[in-house]
Amino acid sequence: MNFLVLLLVLWVEKFSSGRRRIQQDGFWLQQLKQIEARGISPWIALAVLVLLPVALLGLLLLVLKPLAYGWLALPVHLLVLVYSLGRGDVLAALGPFRDAWRRGDDQAALHVAERDLGVEADEEGEVLLGVQRYELWQAYQGFFAVIFWYALLGPLLALAYRLLALAAEHGSAGLAERAAQLRHALDWLPARVLAASFALVGNFAAVSRAVLHDLLSWDISAAQLLFHAGRAASELPEPQAGEQGVSSLDELWQLLVRSAVLWYAAFAVWILLL
Repeated sequence: MNFLVLLLVLWVEKFSSGRRRIQQDGFWLQQLKQIEARGISPWIALAVLVLLPVALLGLLLLVLKPLAYGWLALPVHLLVLVYSLGRGDVLAALGPFRDAWRRGDDQAALHVAERDLGVEADEEGEVLLGVQRYELWQAYQGFFAVIFWYALLGPLLALAYRLLALAAEHGSAGLAERAAQLRHALDWLPARVLAASFALVGNFAAVSRAVLHDLLSWDISAAQLLFHAGRAASELPEPQAGEQGVSSLDELWQLLVRSAVLWYAAFAVWILLL
C-alpha cells in the first residue's frame, strides 16, 4: 500500500491542485502562538504541537488497520503524506530570478533572490551559489526527506518531520532552536542517502572527493552537505552570468529528478523482494 500511496502523491503533486487545499496550517499555527503566549517550556510545547498530533494519527491508523483489510487507512496515508510535503513550488519561486539572471540584470537578480528566496548576497557569484543551495535544500526538505521517512517508517515520521519544520520556521527563538535540533537529527540519514544518490546518478568520483570527509560528520548541516554533493555530481563550473548560469539550475533540477526516479525504483524493488 505504501508504494501505491507514493504513486498517488506524484499524481496529486503534478496533476492536481489538491496539495494546496490539503496543506492548511492555520489551525496548527494558531495553537503554536497560543502555547507560546502562555510561556510554556519549549520542550513541552513541542510535545503538544508535534508528539500529540503524531500520537493521535497513530491511534487512528491502529483503529483503521483491521477494517477492510487495512485499505481504509489508504486515504489517511495519502492525506498525511501530501500534507507533509514542502510548501510552495520550487520551480515557480525560481522563475523571477531565472528571468533576471538570464537577461544579465544583476540588481534585479539580487533583489528577487532576497525577496522571493531569502537568499542574501553582495556579489553576483555568491547569489547564484545561494540560489543553487536554495534549490537543492527546498527539493530535499519538501520531498526527499518526507518520502524517505514515509517509505522507511510510515506516515508518523513524515508528519513529525513537517511539524518540526513548521515549528523551526514559525516558532519563537527558543522553540525554533529546539525544533531545528530535532529536525537536524531527522535530516542526518536521508541527506546522506540523497548525497549517495547524487553520486550514483551523477559524477561518482567528484561527489566522493567533495563530501566523503564530511559524510559521517554530525556538525555539517544537511543543506551544506547536499550543496557540495549536488554541485560535484553535476560538475558545475564557477558561477557564470546569463544563460549558462540559468543552465546550472536546470542541471541541478535534472539531477534531483534522476535521484527521485532512483528512489522510486529502489523502493519498488524492495517491495517486490519482501
